[in-house]
Amino acid sequence: MTDQTATTSRTVTSKDGTPIAYSVVGTGPSLILVDGALCYRGFGPMPEIAKLLEPHFTVYTYDRRGRGESGNTTPYAPEREVEDIAALIDAGAGTAFVVGISSGAGLALRAAASGLSIPKIVTYEAPYMVSAARKAPDDMVGHLDAFIAANNRPAALRYFMVDMVGSPAFSMIFMRLMGKVWKQLQAVAHTLPNDARVMGDNFKPDLVSFATISVPALVMRGGKAAQWMTDANELIAKTLPHSTYKVLPKQTHQVKSDVIAPEIIGFLSA
Repeated sequence: MTDQTATTSRTVTSKDGTPIAYSVVGTGPSLILVDGALCYRGFGPMPEIAKLLEPHFTVYTYDRRGRGESGNTTPYAPEREVEDIAALIDAGAGTAFVVGISSGAGLALRAAASGLSIPKIVTYEAPYMVSAARKAPDDMVGHLDAFIAANNRPAALRYFMVDMVGSPAFSMIFMRLMGKVWKQLQAVAHTLPNDARVMGDNFKPDLVSFATISVPALVMRGGKAAQWMTDANELIAKTLPHSTYKVLPKQTHQVKSDVIAPEIIGFLSA
């Protein structure tokens, strides 16, 4: 157990030499929050969730590689991001709960399957595409790589949000009108291919690997989740040997902090 009564900002060096920036807040067992696509400490849900968790845990929020203040050593591979989580665990108490949202949930599952010292994991809406309810676009990684290689970040964002996520095309007009938000999204758009690689070929889960995860896991989705998201998370819950599956009523993919935080606290504290 560690004690961090005020937020601190630090840097840890991952196995390949990449500096990973992180913040620590709270008191109690260590807990690492793993962001999804386009999010980092300065943009996304984790800082607000961390505030609600800090009375119960020592909470680590961090900038995934290539985002915020963290480094971006190439070539990229999902295994490097697992090593980043390992470095954060070692920087703390040597063991830590891991909570991931969206593609961060996919990364949390990879970390648990790799055998890191993670006593429990929590996932929310890992966006795998496993059923006829949603077909993955062909060669998602290739398309994203091409846009980033051409330094066309707006095109990468559009492809991600419309073709991959399924947002209506007209939503991009509103995104561009949100000047500050659009700027923040473009700043980390180059990491979108990383998230696609974390989620695996055509966003299919590695069920063989996930079936080896021996620690308790809480798998959650929102009550307003689309059928393809429901199918994916039900499959993950069935695959993990020691899972609890829960639906959060009225929640979308953008889950409210005050709804998910009590679920995290209850499961990890049990």
